[in-house]
Amino acid sequence: MSALPKIWIYLEDGTFLEARSFGTEGTKVGEIVFNTSMTGYQEIVTDPSYAGQFVLFTMPEIGNVGCNADDMESTTIYASGIIARNYQERYSNFRAQESLSALLKHHQSFGICDVDTRYLTKLLRDKGSMMMIASTEISQKSELKELLEASPRIEEVNYIEKVSTKEPYEHTDGAWDPIAQHYRTPINRGKRVVVIDFGVKRNILNELKDSGFSVRVIPHHFDAEVLIQEFHAKKLDAIFLSNGPGDPLVLEREAREVRKLIEAKIPMFAICLGHQLLSIAHGYKTYKLKFGHHGGNHPVKWIENGAVEITAQNHNYNLPETIREIAEVTHQNLFDGTIEGVKYKESPIFSVQHHPEASPGPHDSKYIFQRFFSNL
Repeated sequence: MSALPKIWIYLEDGTFLEARSFGTEGTKVGEIVFNTSMTGYQEIVTDPSYAGQFVLFTMPEIGNVGCNADDMESTTIYASGIIARNYQERYSNFRAQESLSALLKHHQSFGICDVDTRYLTKLLRDKGSMMMIASTEISQKSELKELLEASPRIEEVNYIEKVSTKEPYEHTDGAWDPIAQHYRTPINRGKRVVVIDFGVKRNILNELKDSGFSVRVIPHHFDAEVLIQEFHAKKLDAIFLSNGPGDPLVLEREAREVRKLIEAKIPMFAICLGHQLLSIAHGYKTYKLKFGHHGGNHPVKWIENGAVEITAQNHNYNLPETIREIAEVTHQNLFDGTIEGVKYKESPIFSVQHHPEASPGPHDSKYIFQRFFSNL
């Protein structure tokens, strides 16, 4: 492989680095967060929840297994880019169809390598997530600093407008069958769920379908009154609030509509941003963690039976401890003790912060989808 072009990085704390680029060219601004997963870089980079962020991998080798159409979590890449210690253009996997570099360039996302990711991870751990700018065009620190300071912060942007579906659709794929090497097409078992899309991952929809639901996905600008009428007319059995990017406090209209669904006593399940939005709709504002939880190896305790699940995580925001006033805490993060799951006391609603669909894994929490179906 020929020498990769140079790219320059500037972080809001003044850190200035020179690296190499293997993705698209240009200049991009985003929030930098570190991810501790050892596998699944394609699923991570195509997760819509990373919109407006640079994903810094602690795993030093990225690119080895290439990319393929089946492992896409969405139809495009919304992340600003990824940062890796070493990038391998020459991939080796029987499922691979193209390199990670080709995927990033096709979807106009940055790939950055030949940088000390251990140093950057420790920096974020000590100082917290921060904004950064990267450019293949601008090498002057002062110019990058000026551009970054003039750019909006991630909490000031409503990324849901970009990642949510524009039109409703039916989702028919089930979970991945590793033997047959395709997604299953499970039969509907008589229950209907409406997914409100704030940036839903494909494999969440697959797990809902695999549990037995018929799955209808609708845009984030939904009308609660329409859904309430459908529920009373027995045209839907439950509602699912999806994951998504950015600060949930930006979604003021959506929180008001979710509040109407809560008051209508419609059964609901939510993951990640949807989990946070439920808290906000109940009147309990979320707060931002120092550097968030991002990775596929986070231990979570299921309080009901004391089991410890290894989970996939991707979030910067969390529920306040005061949520215990109206909800039972069902899951707890064993890294920092933060709330990972709740069941509301006065309504048929529960939610989790982590990602039970967890593709490519771990699969310790997949039971949550079946519990959602069975409890209706």
